[in-house]
Amino acid sequence: MEAYTNFAEVYDTFMDNVPYEEWADYLQDILKEYQIEDGLIMELGCGTGSMTEILAYKGFDMIGVDNSEDMLELAMEKRTKSGYDILYLLQDMREFELYGTVRAIVSVCDCINYVTEEEDLEQVFRLVNNYLDPEGIFVFDFNTEYKYEHVLGEQVIAEDREDCSFIWDNYYDEEEKINEYELTLFVRDGKTPDLYRKYQEVHYQRAYALSQIKTYIEKAGLKFIKAYDGYTKNKPMCNSERICVVAQECGK
Repeated sequence: MEAYTNFAEVYDTFMDNVPYEEWADYLQDILKEYQIEDGLIMELGCGTGSMTEILAYKGFDMIGVDNSEDMLELAMEKRTKSGYDILYLLQDMREFELYGTVRAIVSVCDCINYVTEEEDLEQVFRLVNNYLDPEGIFVFDFNTEYKYEHVLGEQVIAEDREDCSFIWDNYYDEEEKINEYELTLFVRDGKTPDLYRKYQEVHYQRAYALSQIKTYIEKAGLKFIKAYDGYTKNKPMCNSERICVVAQECGK
């Protein structure tokens, strides 16, 4: 799994279109359905802590796990400003460790797709099951095959902002189900405003069918509960671009 490095410092700028507040309300509603309205919650793949901060504001005791040191540095800067007692752990989701169990685990922004090996995904789910309280809940989203094939495909996406810009060169291998995107970043230097620094990163994600996700969930010992079309309560469709899944601990 590739960790965000140079992209971390401009990640929030280019992710300002993500409705974190709405997604947090959705997660809160899902957790409430299972009588989880407070207590210890972990966010897997927490990045810069945007969702972690919102859930902390909603009254949950938060743990954030991510494998990018650069992203976690930004998350901890947010924690300093907000004053929330959030524990951040620099760990790979394929081998994360906690000191005890939590009431729920959440994961947003297609973090699951970054696990490109099937056996690794099953291991992630196995760890989730291990660190959930009895009948604890796991809520996560993932990008669909449809999105990689028909929305991202072989596209070049570019955005230009005041202090930074990026070029996203995307390629999807339909046979291998691997989505590769090369990020080229231009970031204005803080000390020399006329100077832009150039960075490049390559990231990989894997497309999974809902049937595969369900299989790995159950093989890992979790109970598959429901799947939704994105952050709605509608059933997934053939052209769903993002699917949200709810699974439950059902024995170690």
